[in-house]
Amino acid sequence: MSARRGTITIRTFVVQQSFPEPRPTTNPYLVMLRDSIARTAGVEVRTFSWRNALLRRYDVFHVHWPEILVAGHSPLKALVRQALTVTLLIKLRLTKTPLVRTVHNLEIPQGISRREKLLLGLVERQTTLRIRLNTSTAIPDGRAVVTILHGHYRDWFATYRKPEQVPRRLAYFGLIRRYKGVDRLLSAFRSTAAADVTLRIGGKPSTEELARQLTELADGDDRIELTLEFLADAELVDIVSSAELVVLPYREMHNSGGVLTSLSLDRPVLVPSNEVTERLAMEVGDGWVWRYDGDLTPELLLDTLERVQRGDRSERPDLSAREWADAGRAHLAAYRRAREIARRIAPVSG
Repeated sequence: MSARRGTITIRTFVVQQSFPEPRPTTNPYLVMLRDSIARTAGVEVRTFSWRNALLRRYDVFHVHWPEILVAGHSPLKALVRQALTVTLLIKLRLTKTPLVRTVHNLEIPQGISRREKLLLGLVERQTTLRIRLNTSTAIPDGRAVVTILHGHYRDWFATYRKPEQVPRRLAYFGLIRRYKGVDRLLSAFRSTAAADVTLRIGGKPSTEELARQLTELADGDDRIELTLEFLADAELVDIVSSAELVVLPYREMHNSGGVLTSLSLDRPVLVPSNEVTERLAMEVGDGWVWRYDGDLTPELLLDTLERVQRGDRSERPDLSAREWADAGRAHLAAYRRAREIARRIAPVSG
């Protein structure tokens, strides 16, 4: 596409995203990314459909979770999508259209088929440039990469009513999966002897078995409030804002939207200590990102809560490095770099 300005024709840079038109349950990161890129001068952003991806022209294809492209709700639907993915990869190669991938996860999903693993390997080999969300994400040598920090959620939640903090309340929110350690949080909390400390947990468990386990762990303790269902944004804001401390005891934490959500709502968070969380703590300022090594214990919960209550921190965490306007411009620069690489040589394989 092109736009005429006076007698000069300016060609619009077209970005084809891998996610469809957003719905109420769409990850806010994707919505804010789409909007930030669309607000950047000279860019058109298209959301995903197979017709768009296979039949229309664009300058770059940007994929986030490639496993979504090759999965289906039935074996037949999965097979169709896998065939379409192969067709898409052929189109990208023949037209020398760069494939850019944001590295949200370090490893491919567990429990997928051999064919899905094969196709994800093809996507990986055909990727021209990778976008990582923090500098701790390891990228194989010789692969083009740029770092664009995950943007904050302050604007996303700005219109929601924020309740007053409930003294000595802990909270967990978000999708509940085994690796997120919610069972350990419940066990540690139940072992605390403090009658005035409460825990509020909200989010949809990944399985019915996990939901039953969490319900059993909470049963009989009136200090615990469980909401085991998908949270609308207003409910999420209510849970986070009413807490004095958010606890996210993930067994693995690399790119956590949950941590940034808590900080965007001006609530301190307790997380496992690793390179990513240590750097984030330095970035946002003292007293906002509390870290621990080893197991989550009752003593750790109460000690961290007491430290938080002392208020030795700034009025708000420093999230100035995570403005979405900057992210939009940085993505466009990454796309242009990927296009230059694709024009010089075919995408690196191996």
